[in-house]
Amino acid sequence: MAGAETLSPVLTAALEQRVCTVLEEARRRNLTLATAESCTGGLLASLLTDVEGRGHAFDRGFVVYTNEAKHEVLDIPASLLKDPGPVSGPTAIAMAQGLLEHSRADLCLAVTGFAGPSGPGDIPGLVFFALATRRRATTLRREMFVPVDRGSVRIGSVRVALEMLGAAIRQG
Repeated sequence: MAGAETLSPVLTAALEQRVCTVLEEARRRNLTLATAESCTGGLLASLLTDVEGRGHAFDRGFVVYTNEAKHEVLDIPASLLKDPGPVSGPTAIAMAQGLLEHSRADLCLAVTGFAGPSGPGDIPGLVFFALATRRRATTLRREMFVPVDRGSVRIGSVRVALEMLGAAIRQG
């Protein structure tokens, strides 16, 4: 199985294998994937389109880093972005459901969090993941990554996102 071409030098072998496995399982089950990313900045979408011969399992990805982008691209209500805020379970769920509405994908994964030090009251390393499908209720996962540096949080977030996608694909 071909590996992730562009990013191979910075990926662990296990993470690269997980990307390949998720894409192959999605292809076998004729499922398509989409992503809405904030703190990962498109890293997940990049990996899902980087494996030669498997990219057709990926429908689209949105990098919605600002509140304005979340609102304009995924129709997240401004009131939700204000309270409980852009990094919260309800916002992650709304992102995944908005992605489901704005894509043709079968499985839509959203990620929002604090990859590093931010503003007052923010919790560096806190990340929320939501997975929306056309067949089941949206699922939510909360993770707290340590150590807190941007790279570790982003790679850890990709690992969790791939775990969630893999589990959803296996459920059918």
